Amino acid sequence: MTVTRSEYCVIACAEAWRDAGEILASPMGLIPSVGARLARRTFSPDLLLTDGEATLVRDDGTVEGWLPYRQHLALVSGGRRHVMMGASQIDRYGNQNISCIGDWARPRRQLLGVRGAPVNTLNNPTSYWVPRHSRRVFVEKVDMVCGVGYDRADGARYHRIPRVVSDLGVFDFATPDHLMRLASLHPGVTVEQVREATGFDPVIGDEVPYTREPTDQELELIREVLDPHDTRSREVGS
Repeated sequence: MTVTRSEYCVIACAEAWRDAGEILASPMGLIPSVGARLARRTFSPDLLLTDGEATLVRDDGTVEGWLPYRQHLALVSGGRRHVMMGASQIDRYGNQNISCIGDWARPRRQLLGVRGAPVNTLNNPTSYWVPRHSRRVFVEKVDMVCGVGYDRADGARYHRIPRVVSDLGVFDFATPDHLMRLASLHPGVTVEQVREATGFDPVIGDEVPYTREPTDQELELIREVLDPHDTRSREVGS
């Protein structure tokens, strides 16, 4: 069966929670949500999923437990959560912006606001999902720091950015100076495409692997159980 780009993105997001143990997954966005549920169904069975309010849920959405707000905060502040957020801008150190475009005192465009990004990034692992990889998102310097990158997180005990997933590939910060590195390309994407769509020079090795293929079981789960209406293609085309 032909694997679509959106399905490679689901796999790449799911891998963020591989063997995570009993931590709270907080995926933001359709494809990260399918990815987290896929991880729970396969290689990370102890993963905790929430409805975003106060209950813990199974991967089919049925309730399996209660998560009072005070306990949620304890998980957030103690490194026991791994959130995957969006990014309107992100730079080479992983600084993220979801607040405004332009000078914050007189922005050209007002966005979501800082929200919980500083707490997320300083207190528990935070990954990012970008459905449209472009120079408008991957920038030399973010207009406002919401999520904290590696150049600003000195001394933050639980700060870690495991991965950035876009519709072109997967990125991490596995370099001595924590600069963004191209970790894998989605099949059909070239290194040149990534360079052209990125507003800075990411670290790129001599040989870049492809994002792994989904197993037959994973494809069946994605297509028939987790997202039978193919809503994933609304975020990323085939």
